[in-house]
Amino acid sequence: MFLLQQPSAEQINEFIAIQSQLELTYSSIGATRAPTPPDGFQVDHNRICLGQGRAVYEQARRALCDWQHFRLNWVSLHRPDALPEPGQTVAILAHALGLWVLNASRVVYTLEETEPVQRFAFAYGTLPEHAECGEERFQVEWRADDDSVWYDLYAFSRPQQLLSKIAAPYVRRKQKQFARESLQAMLSAVSKARN
Repeated sequence: MFLLQQPSAEQINEFIAIQSQLELTYSSIGATRAPTPPDGFQVDHNRICLGQGRAVYEQARRALCDWQHFRLNWVSLHRPDALPEPGQTVAILAHALGLWVLNASRVVYTLEETEPVQRFAFAYGTLPEHAECGEERFQVEWRADDDSVWYDLYAFSRPQQLLSKIAAPYVRRKQKQFARESLQAMLSAVSKARN
């Protein structure tokens, strides 16, 4: 949803309530778990090493559960006051080029594994009032082979709304900006927790 002025908290809550009743906009639900993305989507895969050891992994897991990877100066996340779990609908509000863009997504899965790598992840998929169509996975992992802890951001998407199709090159730049800044937000969250 493209807006000329910033929506109020009440408007965002109403937007979430409406979107939570609607179906996801793509058929490959959960495909961010698969090694190959579905056809017809652009893929973004970004990673950053957050440090080493169990303590860093636990800090990163807490930061991810608290959606700290969305603490950016041009994006805000509106969500339930609860841990990410399947079925939760969230709103992502972005401000760019003088417009406010309100996007709706739903958590489609969470994942917790201990072998062969310890990892925690969740993914959300797009709802009808989202500029894009697709899925995005947010993951932290602790690798036993070298004790490293990583934040991994993986997404597949394609434009869904007319304005995002017209402005596709700009939208791609903003997606790449989000990825860079999300990686830095997680690094910062873990660094603050260590101090």
